[in-house]
Amino acid sequence: MRVLHIAYQQLRRYGKTRVSWAQKLTHGLIKNDHFVQVFSDRDIAAFEAPLGLRDLGVGKANKRLLETVEAFDPDLVIAGHCDIIKNETLNQIRQIKPGVIIVHCNNDPLFVPENIEKIKHRTQVVDAIFVSTGRRELTIFEGLESRIYHMPNPVDPAVESLDNSRKTDLPIDLLFCSNSNEHTKRLEMVRELKNALADEMVFKTFGSFGDPPVWGRDYDRTLTQTKMGLNLNRQEGHYWYSSARMAQLAGNGILQFTHCGPKFDELLPPETVVYFNDGDDLLANIREFQHDDEKRQHWAAAARSFFHAEINNRLYAQYILEASLQIPFSHDYVWARDIRLDGSMI
Repeated sequence: MRVLHIAYQQLRRYGKTRVSWAQKLTHGLIKNDHFVQVFSDRDIAAFEAPLGLRDLGVGKANKRLLETVEAFDPDLVIAGHCDIIKNETLNQIRQIKPGVIIVHCNNDPLFVPENIEKIKHRTQVVDAIFVSTGRRELTIFEGLESRIYHMPNPVDPAVESLDNSRKTDLPIDLLFCSNSNEHTKRLEMVRELKNALADEMVFKTFGSFGDPPVWGRDYDRTLTQTKMGLNLNRQEGHYWYSSARMAQLAGNGILQFTHCGPKFDELLPPETVVYFNDGDDLLANIREFQHDDEKRQHWAAAARSFFHAEINNRLYAQYILEASLQIPFSHDYVWARDIRLDGSMI
């Protein structure tokens, strides 16, 4: 199948990139033998704009997308986080290519109010939307023009290639990487942990408390040294919502601690992820696993095995394509057992 994937490809970061769910989706589609053409809206806008000023290239980027559709002739268009691309342009794609399926994938949290409005805006012109929050919380989008589905954050074996569950000589005991302080108070808990654990373990907090963030290869090298990580969302409690950090830690065999609020215990097997209720509970759990390395290895290995087997990017891409085109599901997707093919809840 011919798939046009509109998503930011970070071309102008020249290798110093963030781990990208959009790239994992592209990789998964290609591994499933689909012909994929990517269109990086932000990069195209900057490349086409006078003096490289991206805002001046918005109109040209939309025009170039239509030219791409003409030339590539896609069967499926996946529009990710591509605010530069207008709804009018997506409607024009249907005029160029009658019968094409257009869907929107959104990996941002619903506790950011403008994101809800962005999703509602896209539902006016797409056939389906996929959101990284669990399906039971997506009822706010029911009754709009699009079908609605949950999608997970997958691992990519080419990206999450480590297995730290097999290692014992790792210099970083605990890791938390962050680059956003909006809509969150999570650093209050992290600060308390740093104070409490200062004399007990090596706890790195890149991107917080004056420590610079790490990207690209620097981030990869940090993960190679890490035993355990904090998977702290900016806000907790949204059903099956987590940042991509969950897959990055689990996929690399790094034991992770995550809040019990999102109820991942209803998705993930036992003895894979360590859940906590509050700061005191988290502190006790960290100390327990720090002093029981065999237990740390066992849980981290189980999480890694499950994610690579059941929440990998090939299954992720296959699910999005099948749901988009309403092809009967070819796999028992663990994250979609409460979803019918038409997106409604069972």
